[in-house]
Amino acid sequence: MPKNAIVIGAGFGGLSCAALLAKKGLQVKVIDNNSMPGGRAIHFIQKGFLFDRGPSWYLMPEVFERFFAQFGKKPSDYFRLVRLSPSYRIFYEEGKTIDIPAEPEKIRSLFAELEPQGGKKLDRYLSQAQYKYDVAMQKFLYKDYDSLLDMADIRLAPEAFRLHLFSSIDSYAKRFFNSLQARKILEYTMVFLGGSPSNTPALYSIMSHVDLTLGVWYPMGGMRMLAEAMAKLCEELGVEFHFNEEAKSINVKDGKATGVTTPLSTYEADIIISNADMHHVETELLPPPSRTYSESYWNSRTMAPSALLFYVGINKKIPQLSHHNLFLAENWDAHFDSIFKSRTWPENPSFYLGCPSRTDPSVAPRGKENLFFLVPVAAGLSDTDEIREKYFQRTISLLEKRIGEPITEDIITRRIVSHRDFRKDFNAYKGTALGLAHTLFQTAAFRPAHRSRKVSNLYYTGHYNHPGVGVPMVIISSHIAADEAVKG
Repeated sequence: MPKNAIVIGAGFGGLSCAALLAKKGLQVKVIDNNSMPGGRAIHFIQKGFLFDRGPSWYLMPEVFERFFAQFGKKPSDYFRLVRLSPSYRIFYEEGKTIDIPAEPEKIRSLFAELEPQGGKKLDRYLSQAQYKYDVAMQKFLYKDYDSLLDMADIRLAPEAFRLHLFSSIDSYAKRFFNSLQARKILEYTMVFLGGSPSNTPALYSIMSHVDLTLGVWYPMGGMRMLAEAMAKLCEELGVEFHFNEEAKSINVKDGKATGVTTPLSTYEADIIISNADMHHVETELLPPPSRTYSESYWNSRTMAPSALLFYVGINKKIPQLSHHNLFLAENWDAHFDSIFKSRTWPENPSFYLGCPSRTDPSVAPRGKENLFFLVPVAAGLSDTDEIREKYFQRTISLLEKRIGEPITEDIITRRIVSHRDFRKDFNAYKGTALGLAHTLFQTAAFRPAHRSRKVSNLYYTGHYNHPGVGVPMVIISSHIAADEAVKG
């Protein structure tokens, strides 16, 4: 049984892993180059506006309940959770705006309006989505995959066709719905999984069950509250944090990691778990003989998108917006192609707009609005000030057109973040915001392993590993990594 551990990175993966290791009796140190816990979910305050820098959707609440329950806790011990109604609002380019209600019968009625028999079609679609979700939660997501042989043990072999592993989510949705507007509701979440409807397996139609049935939630105070809750839990368990301290190397001797060196110290440990960018760890922190994945491996991967982010404070309320808003281009395939095929800046982007001040008065001064724009873009693009400004103006113009109201003169603060910030702040490969896309051959055993194949006591957690992208997935990844680390 190892006695102590170092966790590199205080994102959701690092925080959850640190807590789980501490619960198992280890002395745990967490090293992070930022000044606060949260990783991509750190926050900042600007002119009275509190902006979450990263994740903004709280989905799959049972994952968080299950995590805190391991410590005899509940999320409500740390923050107040509310279910959003409507779950989100969609602005179609062709001029139509619809709300996605929180109530199942209202969702059914909405789809009945979008096409003939739409409600019955949705029933069938969601029934299969729930089946896939239940199989995934019980047999798939919390299991480690060291090799392809492991996949045979999770009912994937006999039920691969029922789980629709070999169809894309787009072709699968077309079996049920003719309406493009209906399909867009069912497929938009692929962006949050780091993929497109054409390259993501239909297995991930489980997200429609997550989205439409389990609901969209919000922790009052913002997603930072979840990061702070996990950090507080860690401290209650005796975890020691070292912020503003970047890991510079993982020291290896005779195939075993002995510790981590930072500009301030060298910390020794029995096991090391990294929640840092995996490419960075493999190519920069480890000595060459200790690297599992070569540069050619990384170059062959399909990277999830980066993001062009605008944090904007508005000097008035905007009643046309909901908490979550999707602005979808009519030809959204062209945007996805720019991410995964041509790898260029999109001509006519779809984008997400969060307006948490519609729900939470603490994130903006009274009478003002807190806006968070996310334009998904290809990883590895040139990220210049000129490009940022061009897309900021274009996105604001699109917003003004859709809501029928000018806001440019009401902007009182703004900040822009993209590729070079993800590289600088998180050492993100190609400036990705999300890691690896969820293609068929980047699912389960096809994703990088939790356990280093070259260093016996080095493990990984985060969005590069199984089960993948998204806050709930990263927390599940930590359950796997912590169990593997203690087993040795």
